Amino acid sequence: MRTYTTKQGDMWDTIAFNELGNDKHMDKLMDLNRKYHAMYIFPAGIKLQLPDIMADVSSIAPPWKQVEG
Repeated sequence: MRTYTTKQGDMWDTIAFNELGNDKHMDKLMDLNRKYHAMYIFPAGIKLQLPDIMADVSSIAPPWKQVEG
């Protein structure tokens, strides 16, 4: 399991977005780090466990349905 060491000012949603690719994974991040639930803004130096995130294959369209930009 990977870990992340917080920087001053980190928040749950920004950690999830930056480290896990999407802020929708914030609940999984918080579940693994329950002792820090009361924190909204982190100080520097706290080690958090990062969940293993599987790719959401339901959001990947087949090539013939993908829109070219």
